[in-house]
Amino acid sequence: MIRSMTGYGRFEGTVDGRNVIFEIKSVNHRFFEMQCRLPKGLGFLEESIKDLVSRSVTRGKIDVFVSIESDEEVASYVKINHSLAAGYVAAMKELCNTYELKDDISVSTISRYSDILTVRKAPENEEQLINIVRTAGTAAIRDFLAMREREGEKLTMDVLEHIDNILSVVSYIEEQSPKTVEAYRSKLYERLKEILQDTAIDEQRILTEAAIFADKTAVDEETVRLRSHISQLKEMLSQQEPVGRKLDFIVQEMNREANTIGSKVCDAQLAHKVVDIKSEIEKIREQIQNIE
Repeated sequence: MIRSMTGYGRFEGTVDGRNVIFEIKSVNHRFFEMQCRLPKGLGFLEESIKDLVSRSVTRGKIDVFVSIESDEEVASYVKINHSLAAGYVAAMKELCNTYELKDDISVSTISRYSDILTVRKAPENEEQLINIVRTAGTAAIRDFLAMREREGEKLTMDVLEHIDNILSVVSYIEEQSPKTVEAYRSKLYERLKEILQDTAIDEQRILTEAAIFADKTAVDEETVRLRSHISQLKEMLSQQEPVGRKLDFIVQEMNREANTIGSKVCDAQLAHKVVDIKSEIEKIREQIQNIE
């Protein structure tokens, strides 16, 4: 199944008593690149998320957002910085003694300094949080991949349409190309007849010139290779594994053959047809940039 590199998936619900939001979205990128936005203190989850995503995604710039909250009160404790508190008390007593101030130092006075009393949450159960994120992430990624597959199906249909257009033009060139040789032979004969008038025309020389022209303008090999590349491209579009990079290579080869055909054809109408082929190849190239 061909997948687009553009996709979005979201899970929002309760997992093991935690309210979880897991969002994943992606855009085109030559390689796999992922960024996570996680709640403060939960950076350890990033590696598990990356492992989960990379099992299903091989290319694209991935952005993941995760929010985890609890309905229950989170256990917390207050930590006292005793050395800092002692320093404050000593400094205040020095002020009292030096400037003969009233000594009104109290616990409430010291507690006003936020760096003395620090509220900290109890350590999280990392294994539990990893399982929660995996559960939520699996659901979000399922929707994410479904969207990628829907977009991939549209891309496939569009590419196949361009392929049909190319094959139609290639068939026309294959049919018309031999006729240009006959037209060249006829023009050469008429030209020599006009120049030589009553002098006998060397039929063998005309046949030789026509054969040389035919050899220079023959596009049979190129159209055969082009059809072969197209056959490979269509086969790749039916594969289950990511083929974006392979498709890009095949399209380059298709464009190479089209350029060679364009350099060989001498008929203006066929030259315009080659331009049509190159235009269709460019449209295919643009579309496969979106394929994983």
